Amino acid sequence: MDRLATRFGIQLSSHIAQRPADIEVAFPAISKAHTAAVIILSDPFLTAQRDQIVRLAAGNGIATFAGLRYFVESGGLMSYGPSLFDVFRRAAGYVDKILKGAKAADLPIEQPTKFELVINLKTAKALGLTIPPSVLARADQIIE
Repeated sequence: MDRLATRFGIQLSSHIAQRPADIEVAFPAISKAHTAAVIILSDPFLTAQRDQIVRLAAGNGIATFAGLRYFVESGGLMSYGPSLFDVFRRAAGYVDKILKGAKAADLPIEQPTKFELVINLKTAKALGLTIPPSVLARADQIIE
């Protein structure tokens, strides 16, 4: 990843957060480095702290990108990741098979097949960003 970033003239840094206080500490450092955007990994802790992350990012003029639409619904800029509705719907099929006697170990492992792009235009406007029409056309949902 570092090689690819260097190729495009992008400097990467990472910040580990295991407590809400870690997030509060990270954003001044992120802002001081003149960071334009952060990518938030999809994990239960960070998802639970999404309101705090989005608030701090917005307060520092930093765009946020995530793999879950919840960040965009909370005010983040953009997300691209598996459709959780589709994942849960497909999981119900697994539950049905198990309740009908199938052994869980015998069922195939599936990867997500439906992904969604969600864009928050209100956030884009607040950050002074213009999302190209070609990107907007590909979005599954646009929040205005």
